[in-house]
Amino acid sequence: MIDVNKLPLEKEGGLMQLLKTLVDPRKPRGVRHPISTIVAIAVCAALSGAQSFAAIAEWAEGLSSEALRMLGSKRKTPPSEPTIRRTLQKLDAGHLDEKIGQWMLKTFPLAGRNIAVDGKSLRGAHNADQRPPHLLSAILHKEAVVIAQIDVEKKTNEIPKIREMLDPLPLQDAVVTADALHTQKETARFLVEEKEADYLFIAKDNQPTLRQDIVDLNLDAFPPCRHDN
Repeated sequence: MIDVNKLPLEKEGGLMQLLKTLVDPRKPRGVRHPISTIVAIAVCAALSGAQSFAAIAEWAEGLSSEALRMLGSKRKTPPSEPTIRRTLQKLDAGHLDEKIGQWMLKTFPLAGRNIAVDGKSLRGAHNADQRPPHLLSAILHKEAVVIAQIDVEKKTNEIPKIREMLDPLPLQDAVVTADALHTQKETARFLVEEKEADYLFIAKDNQPTLRQDIVDLNLDAFPPCRHDN
């Protein structure tokens, strides 16, 4: 988890400055909380471990008047769960994800960090006659924060999508970990040669040639470092 008290919020380049550029999709009449305040609360709550609209609202209830002020609120009470839910559902998720991702990268430089690549299907986010959305995510190991994610469409799989997801990220001197599905030559070459990163992949018995090479070379592990020394 992240200590949100240490996050850059109000200063230049801070979260609040970024969120003030968001277009509010709501009708002006009856609006009590700025769009920047609602999204800032959602972001900070999520970084603190909240995983639902109810959890975000519960986190907001514990904020002091000073904390609410720092998040752009002019009221003494935070937005309710219905307000948070309805507002976030109206936003362009992809656009917001891109903006928050850019801020996260400035806040948490990736050099020297460990980044996990993980794919999951969102079982409860679809109708019964639809395929559940499948997202591939890049997550900071220590902070458990998602820094990038991409939809894996029905006609493809995670293997080609990992490059598309990681390509915009400044991965120099970072270490990328992934499960055995991503133990691929092209992915390893992309990370080392193009992104100047290191990787940690898993070799399983479903890759018999690779497994045999490891046995023949008497290797328990191999340091995939791009450095010459």
